[in-house]
Amino acid sequence: MKAYVMDAFTEKRFSGNQAGVVFLSRPLDDETMKLIAAEFKHSETAFVSPAAGSEIPLRYFTPAGEVPLCGHATVAAFSALRLAGRIGNGGYTAVTKAGKLAVSVNGVSVLMDMARPELLRTLSGDESARLYAAYGLSPEAIPEAFPARIVSTGLADIMLPVSSREILLSARQNEAEVSELSREFGCVGVHMFAPGEGGITAFCSNFAPLYGIPEECATGTANAALTYYLHLLGRIRPGETNVFLQGEHMGRPCRVESILTETPGGPRIRIGGCAVMSMECEVKV
Repeated sequence: MKAYVMDAFTEKRFSGNQAGVVFLSRPLDDETMKLIAAEFKHSETAFVSPAAGSEIPLRYFTPAGEVPLCGHATVAAFSALRLAGRIGNGGYTAVTKAGKLAVSVNGVSVLMDMARPELLRTLSGDESARLYAAYGLSPEAIPEAFPARIVSTGLADIMLPVSSREILLSARQNEAEVSELSREFGCVGVHMFAPGEGGITAFCSNFAPLYGIPEECATGTANAALTYYLHLLGRIRPGETNVFLQGEHMGRPCRVESILTETPGGPRIRIGGCAVMSMECEVKV
């Protein structure tokens, strides 16, 4: 089976957020897909089933197990399909366990709809304090106007604000404690952010140790959730292109773009970016 390593949310090879992409020539069981994801050792690997017209079925596995949706792996998968000549520019539907999502391909850029955004709940003061402490951060790191909240656009993540980019980059994670809190709160992980500047909407770091991902340098679903979070606070206006810079902690800075539009059915959030192919191989199963 053909497989690729793609660098997502960047136009520079060996940068951005890596994802495995496997084109399935026959069905595989869940355990085999998990083993392949573990072999790739990237945060997520997308498994692409043969398309039925413009509908393209996708499943996503981390080295620890399956997740219903992954933004950067979706960008990687559609970029790989285009580079391999299997699709061209135009509109498609990604069929995922988080639902059917519209995807548009235009040259090197891929823009995808996210699942309907939901504010699940606001953390209590005690819950927030435990979470900040798990990153070695004091109460001074907490900005007053930005509560810690759980938001979902397909995956539930904790939006954890800090006052500055310097504090963001100083955070040091207690993986066992964050894993336990993520399990307790029913979340994939923590999306920490600081106010942006110079054309950047926010600086971000994403942590999902519960799923075997100590830190991830770009996350489409979490930045879509952050888009909704900031919109609810009046910090993002509909129709604007927002830019999130993530991965500085890891030396792999990534640019993730989002656009929120109002529709009769509620807010619609699209996440986009570029991806380049850094490796091509054959998976033996």
